[in-house]
Amino acid sequence: MAGSSRKPNSAARREFLYAAGLLTAVALGHGALPGCISIRKREQPMNDNDNDNDNDSERFKRGWEKLREIDGDAGEKVIESLKNIAPDLARYTIEFPFGDIYSRPQLDLRSREIATVAALTAMGNATPQLKVHIHGALNVGCTPQEVVEVIIQMAVYAGFPAALNGAFAAREVFAERGMIED
Repeated sequence: MAGSSRKPNSAARREFLYAAGLLTAVALGHGALPGCISIRKREQPMNDNDNDNDNDSERFKRGWEKLREIDGDAGEKVIESLKNIAPDLARYTIEFPFGDIYSRPQLDLRSREIATVAALTAMGNATPQLKVHIHGALNVGCTPQEVVEVIIQMAVYAGFPAALNGAFAAREVFAERGMIED
């Protein structure tokens, strides 16, 4: 089938995404596995024409409300920026992290944002997302001092470069919000 111009069917696309997600989860050692399981369980065919129907799902609505509660305009801007390039990724971003995970009752939003700031700081390569979640942490009741303390804690586990980059991201967010002078 090499060189074929035939468009793969929905089942083949889902199988490919499932396999790619598994490989990503193994290679990167983090959260891709739940996402690929979600793709695997999906009953409706995945194509570019079904986005409007999916945006009416309870999962999507729950995720959209949680995204707005945590990230406000910043979260909406991220989703909006994906609409013309990767609408499915925008939908997945709303449904899985916010509709499924952030909506769970076992942790409050403040605790979830502290964990997210720590994880993104430790990753060291997600500064735009870190800034959004620093805003989110402040929106759900974290203090600037708590955010900085979480970032300092990451120096122990992720190294000083990651912690320094996290501190610089925090400085930008705090300055943008008028909390410090830049």
